[in-house]
Amino acid sequence: MLDTQLITSLSYKLYRADQVRENERVAAEKSGCDMFTLMQRAGEAVFKQCQHLLPNTDAYLVLVGQGNNAGDGYIAALHAKKAGKQVYVCAVEPHRILEGDAGEAQKRWLDAGGKIQKFSKETLEKAGLIVDALLGTGINSYIRNEFAEIIDAVNGSDKPVVSVDVPSGLDANTGQSLGRCIEADVTVTFVGIKPGLTTGAGKQSCGTLVYDDLGIGKAFLEQARATATLLDIEQFKGMGPRDVHSHKGTYGRLLCVGGNRGTAGAIRLSSEAALRSGAGMVRVYVHEASTVQVSAGRPELMVTDQDLEAALNWATCVVIGPGLGQDAWAEKTFATTLKHCQTHPKPLVIDADALNLLSKQATAYTIEDCILTPHAGEAGRLLGVSVDDVESERFNYARQCAQRYHATCVLKGAGTIIDNESKTWVCRHGNPGMATAGSGDVLSGILGALLAQGLERDIAAKYGVTLHAKAGDEVARLYGQRGMIASDLFEAVRALINQ
Repeated sequence: MLDTQLITSLSYKLYRADQVRENERVAAEKSGCDMFTLMQRAGEAVFKQCQHLLPNTDAYLVLVGQGNNAGDGYIAALHAKKAGKQVYVCAVEPHRILEGDAGEAQKRWLDAGGKIQKFSKETLEKAGLIVDALLGTGINSYIRNEFAEIIDAVNGSDKPVVSVDVPSGLDANTGQSLGRCIEADVTVTFVGIKPGLTTGAGKQSCGTLVYDDLGIGKAFLEQARATATLLDIEQFKGMGPRDVHSHKGTYGRLLCVGGNRGTAGAIRLSSEAALRSGAGMVRVYVHEASTVQVSAGRPELMVTDQDLEAALNWATCVVIGPGLGQDAWAEKTFATTLKHCQTHPKPLVIDADALNLLSKQATAYTIEDCILTPHAGEAGRLLGVSVDDVESERFNYARQCAQRYHATCVLKGAGTIIDNESKTWVCRHGNPGMATAGSGDVLSGILGALLAQGLERDIAAKYGVTLHAKAGDEVARLYGQRGMIASDLFEAVRALINQ
């Protein structure tokens, strides 16, 4: 059976920016170094990533602000200068003398013969690579115009960008763009990975995320408590070989409910995904107009449009929602299913239109063992907020959704979040090629199959999301992102689950 390895590595833990600020000094002292040493290490790490990204680039543009982020930028500039690069350092206020460790880094740059100039598009044109050290993790309000203008120019230039700790303009905790933010190719983040770099707009903006603990990781781990955990397929051992004496009943009886008139495809994808994920038997309850479309070409599915109650009694686990619709048939089917699962507790996955129906009558149902799988729009309806609200604070609304419905919430999107009311996980796999019709239906089928095979709810949610996303990455690696369709995932899911 599937198991998760105990992950203690900092590279799987997420820490809010304030946690890093509050604990890094003590962690540095316990590790035998001071804060300026950390700044020197950070600047060197940034330069190394620049070299890794574009080793033959001779002209660097380093954009600096006024905080410690700027100090890291000055150190990176020094390393580039010593390596024989042409380095342009541009600041919003070129004549401003910085204080503290950032001031020391600035002084060393000037003492080495470096200059600080005002940003101009002419300088931008000369650069082959940009180091973004404008704004760090301390900002939490909309950025000022002088910064916004530089960010717009950089994003419009198509020049490769390495961001220091966090792309400038991004809220490090939420992943929200504070008016606008740098679209980096690489982001080098220090001491602790910030949550906003792993989900939503933040995952897009940071490009390739590189983590460096600056040599104080062990002490920091002892000092600070993580707010969330990153999920990686390597954390899971897979389902492994089956017992020789097992039979189809050993692996659960899953009922998939949906497939209204004209929307048979969604429940077909979900139910076939369940078969490919190892469910022993899969029955599908659909509208009478959808029976042929769902069963055609897949005789292993037991498709029915009769006696929902009997199908529910047969099932050990239920998925409801793909292609369900919101008409009278859908409402009746939804009500029957949820009432049954209330009185006969069994694992339930609520997806798609079932989430929209749930949002209209949330107080009528409390299901003990339930996974909700909303995208941002569905989460907004479940919580009575806008899509923009959800996307601007994905961690907050995933937690709210889990708490309101006493369920495990899977908030889909770039960096899918899983929240069980007390703990939070973020999937590091997945790619934009998966933004295609039916991808979510495949996920609900995978989750249902894992629950049917006896996995505990949170393990099923974590593994199912990771499996689904990694399968998408495998398909993209082989064939590219464009043109990926939901059923392409089946073969990759099957291969991964057997590892």
